Amino acid sequence: MNPSASVVIEAPLEVVWQVMLDTERYGEWNPFVERAVTPQPPAVGNPIVLHVVWAGGGRTRSPERISALDGPATDPGTGETTALLSYVYEGLPAKLGLVRGTRHQRLRQVPGGPTSYDTVEEFRGPLVRLAGPGRVADGFRRHAEALKRRAESLAG
Repeated sequence: MNPSASVVIEAPLEVVWQVMLDTERYGEWNPFVERAVTPQPPAVGNPIVLHVVWAGGGRTRSPERISALDGPATDPGTGETTALLSYVYEGLPAKLGLVRGTRHQRLRQVPGGPTSYDTVEEFRGPLVRLAGPGRVADGFRRHAEALKRRAESLAG
């Protein structure tokens, strides 16, 4: 019940990270989250409202709060670079304890290798099925593939 998606991106992690944080340009490339409204620059604790487009064309707004924003950091021992963006769902179902969710978007790159992008929504609560985990997973796949195209085009 935890929707997820992964993709390998032939671009430096720093390029992928910049695309992820440039929320004002999501409409140019992101078919799932066509708009993400948050104070700039994004920061932990900031609200972020996601304007979601489902595969069938339906739309919704999802109020969230940025809970982690760990920019690119390189492990001196392995040379591996990682980054993490997470946000917590704050809609009415969450406030009522019916559906809670936290989305994590993780990047990882070993020296000289491509960037791995992994995303997962950790759903909890008695009405998770009503949140549509299947359609969220579809959106995550569309988002991941579009992120790949965007970052690779910018990396040249």
